[in-house]
Amino acid sequence: MIATSEIDEEALGRLIPLFYDRVRLDPVLGPVFDGVVHDWPAHLETLTAFWSSVMLASGRYKGNPMRAHLAHRDTITPEMFGRWLTLWAEITDRHMPHDDAAALQAKAARIAESLQLALFFRLDPPARQATA
Repeated sequence: MIATSEIDEEALGRLIPLFYDRVRLDPVLGPVFDGVVHDWPAHLETLTAFWSSVMLASGRYKGNPMRAHLAHRDTITPEMFGRWLTLWAEITDRHMPHDDAAALQAKAARIAESLQLALFFRLDPPARQATA
């Protein structure tokens, strides 16, 4: 039997607002998002376009998520990514079929890892060796 995905534009259009409604209520994440997002309807459309591009290869998202997160490096902590992923898992598990929720969660984990590496992981430059 071939599994069919229910991830489509309509599902993402329902899922993303549900998720960010939950994020905004979170005592850790809510203040961060509310401090930087001034137009929630526009932001939700951007996030839906992002997930459409990521999961459906739609090409709708034209932004730069790395740059967007780097702009807020002083207010983001590594622990916040874990909290975000926990909430994402709760919402996707509740509102999507199991296989689709798992796919969304796996993609989110890879994205979170990339963002965390860019935001928080810095190699010290190699020490210069004295030449004789």
